[in-house]
Amino acid sequence: MVEKAEILKELSQVVDPEVGVPITEMNLVDDIQIQDGEISVAFHLTAQFCPPMFALAIAQDIKRRVSNLPGVQKVRVTMTNHFMAEEVNKRVNVD
Repeated sequence: MVEKAEILKELSQVVDPEVGVPITEMNLVDDIQIQDGEISVAFHLTAQFCPPMFALAIAQDIKRRVSNLPGVQKVRVTMTNHFMAEEVNKRVNVD
C-alpha cells in the first residue's frame, strides 16, 4: 500500500513552470486521500488566473507521477480556486 510520504516525495518533483519551484515547497497541495489503491490529490495554484496550459501541465504531472507509484490503481486530481478549474479537472481525470 502506498503511503502519504511516498506521494509527497513524488509531488516534490512537480515544479510550477512559471516559478520554477516545487508545488510542495509553495504549499499548493491541499489534500491527499488514500483508499484501497485509489489516490485523490487536491491542489491550488498561486494565482486564480494562472495560464490554463500551465495549470493543466501541473495537474497532468501530478497524475502521472502519483500513478507510477507501486500499489496505485487510480488517481484523481482536483484543482481548486482557478478560473478554468472545472475544465482542467475534466481533462486530467479522463480515464
